[in-house]
Amino acid sequence: MSNITIPLICSTFHNEDEMAHKLSEFILSKPRLSMGEQCAEFERQFAKKQERAYAVFVNSGSSANLIAVQALLNTGRLKRGDKVGFSALTWSTNVMPIIQLGLTPVPIDCDPHTLNISPETLSSHLEDIQALFITNVLGLCDDLAEVANLCEKNKVLFFEDNCESLGSRAYGKLLGNFGVMSTFSTFVGHHLSTIEGGLVVTDDEELYEALTIARAHGWSRTLSADTQERLQKEHDVTEFFSCFTFYDLGYSLRPTEISGFIGLEQIMYWDDIVERRRENADRFMSAARENESIVSLDSSHLEVFSNFAMPLVFKSSEEFEETRVRFEENGVETRPVIAGDMTAQPFYKKYMGKDESCPNARHVMESGFYFGNNPDLTEEQILTLVQLLSGIRNETM
Repeated sequence: MSNITIPLICSTFHNEDEMAHKLSEFILSKPRLSMGEQCAEFERQFAKKQERAYAVFVNSGSSANLIAVQALLNTGRLKRGDKVGFSALTWSTNVMPIIQLGLTPVPIDCDPHTLNISPETLSSHLEDIQALFITNVLGLCDDLAEVANLCEKNKVLFFEDNCESLGSRAYGKLLGNFGVMSTFSTFVGHHLSTIEGGLVVTDDEELYEALTIARAHGWSRTLSADTQERLQKEHDVTEFFSCFTFYDLGYSLRPTEISGFIGLEQIMYWDDIVERRRENADRFMSAARENESIVSLDSSHLEVFSNFAMPLVFKSSEEFEETRVRFEENGVETRPVIAGDMTAQPFYKKYMGKDESCPNARHVMESGFYFGNNPDLTEEQILTLVQLLSGIRNETM
């Protein structure tokens, strides 16, 4: 599309011009750019803002999902063959680690008015699954407090993907703080950009250590001195071999100091970014409610609704296509809602060998799209989007 005037991603960073100069100066001043103190400090600051005890920084949100599942296996909280429920409406690399690491994925449909797993859609699966990996879709959630309660009652290990919902709050908590851990993405276009990057946050010290080990080769180099000494004693490792001893299964998913530096600069804008996205989302939701062709989304239980893109789901495929075309004709870049129903994706059919029924997620896939919600949107752009959402036809916009 050559006439895009409202793209999905408006900028690489918040406050982009100033950030580009700071980044250039940082790179020129540092003799070594592999993971170090910038990354460690970003982890500390991110954990503090997310109101968690620990954060582990990696090279992508997909890598965050991978080490989250690996850490559960390494600590024995899951074992190969266990069934893991996941949000059918999600991204590919939420499901792929489950399959890749020998677990059994169990798709769970979304509620059509929250786009998320609800206590109702979860209830019929509770006796069959050992864990639940939920996706908090585009700033929204369902009754997460009750989802967490049901998981606890049924001894289901619960963790979250919060890549799309940084800053959203419900039931007195930030989304991402309801399960034992949660994952985030700092890819361009998400709330905080480090160009590429992701994090896992948790309050669980054992999981934090397992995540850190899984991030880099299975070794313990970036753990505390006390933990390194304990592991050396447990495994009878001498000082000479300590930096080249591998304690568990791991990968090489480390970020760079460039990413850490960007993260530290961008995290200063966390509150501003969340507030601007919240303001935009509230206006978009109000306008969408005026359009009878759009399925009404329920955000009433959210204290803060913060997303990086605004999902729209239509009552019919005809209304979906008509509106999508109108948005594009007016220069608005659109795309499917996340990646649609995962059970319809070729990789899922290939490895799971069956077509599973998630009708709500399938409807979102076939009759929905989203457009960007960026803090850099101008008032003119926001008004254009509001008019389009309200169903006002203006071919000159």
